[in-house]
Amino acid sequence: AKKWINIRKSYGNFYKVPRNQTKLTIMLEKLGMNYDGRPHSGLDDSKNIARIAIRMLQDGCELRVNERMHAGQLTTVSSSAPLEGAPAPQMPRYRN
Repeated sequence: AKKWINIRKSYGNFYKVPRNQTKLTIMLEKLGMNYDGRPHSGLDDSKNIARIAIRMLQDGCELRVNERMHAGQLTTVSSSAPLEGAPAPQMPRYRN
């Protein structure tokens, strides 16, 4: 793979949150989801990242390639047009 979507970057840009709030468990928590599976399992991490991506798409995010490998170097791919973001996700409110 020479191009991909870094979901942490997409999440941070879309929801307008700082990089320290883009860890997998924090992203899930802010979206009102629990981590499914065993932590640090590649398969389970992938499934949870897919759940985040689905939620972002439902919230109106247009996921685009934002990183690539060029001449052995990781580079950021800028989008040609800025996208509107959604408000930062909030913890679900529970009613009594």
